[in-house]
Amino acid sequence: MAQRAGLTPPALSQFESGAARPAAATQDRLSTVLEVPTAFFALPLLDTHEGFFRSLRRTAVADRRRARAVAHIAHDLATCGGAAARIPPPSVPRISVTTVGNDGEDVDRIAAEVRTVWGIPRGPIANVVELLESHGVIVTRLPLGSTDVDAFSLPFSDRPIVVLGVEKNDRARSRFDAAHELGHLVLHGEQVWGMPETERQAHRFAASFLMPAQDIADQLPQRTDWPRLFELKRRWQVSLAALLMRARSLGCMAEGDYLTAVKASSARGWRRLEPVPLGAPEQPQLLRTLLEAPSGELCRGMLPTSVVDQLAQAVAV
Repeated sequence: MAQRAGLTPPALSQFESGAARPAAATQDRLSTVLEVPTAFFALPLLDTHEGFFRSLRRTAVADRRRARAVAHIAHDLATCGGAAARIPPPSVPRISVTTVGNDGEDVDRIAAEVRTVWGIPRGPIANVVELLESHGVIVTRLPLGSTDVDAFSLPFSDRPIVVLGVEKNDRARSRFDAAHELGHLVLHGEQVWGMPETERQAHRFAASFLMPAQDIADQLPQRTDWPRLFELKRRWQVSLAALLMRARSLGCMAEGDYLTAVKASSARGWRRLEPVPLGAPEQPQLLRTLLEAPSGELCRGMLPTSVVDQLAQAVAV
């Protein structure tokens, strides 16, 4: 890149680190090489941590950086110009768990508290993505380049971002992923990330948020009952795997019966593709609202066209 821009590598490194500021002519050359508007370099940078990725060891650094960069552009789009007047203000509760290793009743309590604060009625949640967007979370669905990256989130203080992958086109899984990322935003925010314990907590939060114990415990079977589980999958819009795990965690299904059900599911190939399809994944709408706004009201012209086009394609479903 230094060669293409007519620079030395040390000079480029100084620009990247912020140790030096490029002259106007150099910015023009960098704009051409990087295919971004010159005004993009002047946008304020609100940084946050690396993001909540499900498995850092299995997720390539390049995949994480690329996905995170696209999420940053989505954040710019949602916070620049008159964007705030077009979408709901962020209202995600921040309720930390008492200890990092706590992934049980404390997390269940917090999930129930979020449902109460948000006024969610008892029973299944009709549309998880729509719910997050109604509380000011920007959600987008993008090709993340890896089946190891199902979803991730960036907890910007002014506008949280949740990115759902399109590689696994499954409504139940996508809903659970969205609830999982909400768990990170509620439980961890910008304080804690990159630990197995936080992933377990977010997973427990998603299960409790989507399937509250008081509403589902008496519906879950004690032993493998596929017709019953198929019915529950349709009603609660969650996967068979999530239902079985919830039955075990709530003590409705003994460990031995749970393992028998999991083995039977695996033998049928259901871990890869479950029966009872629920239809297309839930589609975000807030970014569509921003991208369809008159260009003069927002800062689209200051953002990389290729990334904005990618975001536009994602909402054109």
